[in-house]
Amino acid sequence: MDQLNKYILLIDSYFGSAPWFPLTLLATGIFFSIYLGFPQIRNFKNGWKIIFNGGFSGSKGYTSPFQALSTALSGTVGTGNIGGVAMAIFIGGPAALFWMWVTAFLGMTTKFVEVTLSHKYRKLDKSGSISGGPMLYMENGLNMKWLGVIFSFCLLVSTFGSGNMPQIDNIASTLNSSFGLSPIVSSLVITILVGLVIIGGINRIASFAGSIVPVMAFVYIVGSLSVLIFNYSNILPSFYIIIHDVFSGSAIAGGFLGASFSTAFTYGVARGLYSNEAGQGSSPIAHATSNTKHSIEEGFVSILEPFIDTLVICTLTGLVILASGVWTEKYENDFERTSLYFLGQSDSEKNITNQINSYTKCRDDGAKCFTGEISVEMGIADKKNTIFHNRSLAENVIFTKDGELFTGLIKVNNGLMVSSGINVRGESLVKSAVLTSKAFNAGFFGNYGEYIVSIGLLLFAFSTMITWSYYGDRCTLYLFGEKALIYYRIFYLLAMFIAGSGLIDTEVIWNFALITVAASTLPNLLGIFLLRKEMKFLLQDYLK
Repeated sequence: MDQLNKYILLIDSYFGSAPWFPLTLLATGIFFSIYLGFPQIRNFKNGWKIIFNGGFSGSKGYTSPFQALSTALSGTVGTGNIGGVAMAIFIGGPAALFWMWVTAFLGMTTKFVEVTLSHKYRKLDKSGSISGGPMLYMENGLNMKWLGVIFSFCLLVSTFGSGNMPQIDNIASTLNSSFGLSPIVSSLVITILVGLVIIGGINRIASFAGSIVPVMAFVYIVGSLSVLIFNYSNILPSFYIIIHDVFSGSAIAGGFLGASFSTAFTYGVARGLYSNEAGQGSSPIAHATSNTKHSIEEGFVSILEPFIDTLVICTLTGLVILASGVWTEKYENDFERTSLYFLGQSDSEKNITNQINSYTKCRDDGAKCFTGEISVEMGIADKKNTIFHNRSLAENVIFTKDGELFTGLIKVNNGLMVSSGINVRGESLVKSAVLTSKAFNAGFFGNYGEYIVSIGLLLFAFSTMITWSYYGDRCTLYLFGEKALIYYRIFYLLAMFIAGSGLIDTEVIWNFALITVAASTLPNLLGIFLLRKEMKFLLQDYLK
């Protein structure tokens, strides 16, 4: 698993986490914002009007504009809003939230373009159902079916990296942390429930999303506000540190090791995209089923999606984490092997700055990594050893095996523990949904606050998995035909159970998700750029 994670990180370093990817994403948003006259500002109100009065609807479709938006939101509002924001701050510091805002603002225009084109080029299948998505405007709008095939394949893989494994992994880990529920049990039950819903197709999915999305958003927003009110004195300082760190980078604070400008930028944009999916080409598939009369009008509706998802819900999560102060605090937790590094005896006498430098070099390029054996007596390792976990200097580390304190030698290769069957527990920073849970405990509800996160995550991620299964259905249908749908659904549910049962480390799952997001985004960005003139004509023609 350790080697697999290293290979994934290597691929991601040239792909999703490479500086050119977030720059390409932002450049596309900037271009279309200027090219189309900032529709995310000028037509923001129109989206709300279509949702609330329905006066713009009237064409063929299976869903109303509200249901289409809810379905798309159920796909975007998921672990990215709870665990993804926490991961962005965990790695990039407070400034990462700023870049999530930028991504969302520009993404409102990108979303407007891809949804409008998807609605325009949707088609009626042989089975009588309406299908749409980037693959159809690539094939019929650009006469480039090969690009549609590439996109469909990439998004099909992304249904596992975005809408499946990270979602169930966060649900299982959070339910285990809050309620002590076994990951195997929770993942099995949820897998069965998801399977029952997705069998019903888009009608059942849209109906489910339309009823659950407003409820889950309300519960989570109320819970977030309760924490912020309790920590009201830290709200303005949180905004200050977000803006301040954009230009200076984040300094060492508590257990947090600090983050550079480039780290905050890269992870902020990446997590912003993972959260609102602007440019990824996924939610246009849901919007294509809407009965909105004009394709531009459905584009207006989609502008609301990044706004609600990132500028509202993600912002609340980020402020809760920062205002509560938990992002710099260490908590007792079980150490994941992929986030656990041994620096060796020679580093134990150095100051914290040198230790951080050694850890960074070991993690990133394998330099100065310890290789050898570490002596452990009654669960306690040689005190001359320096251990890092979750990007922080680990404290009070205990080694156990088969439930008993371990005594013996631990083998380490290039900083990673290779001895099997040994569990490691201690105090370190926490990440992902667990970090958000700790933040919610710092409010009016005390230690019961994490239950809000557990319930919110359960609803968010559950709806996300359902919606993304539909996206995968459409890609499978486009690539392999209707007969292949049943095989995709079985494989989708199987991957869900495996990821939720704890057979794959969280670190591996999240890193894989970043790669799959980038893989489907790039062909879609190319497609909408090549259709820029048609998009401008559609908008100008509608406004006339």
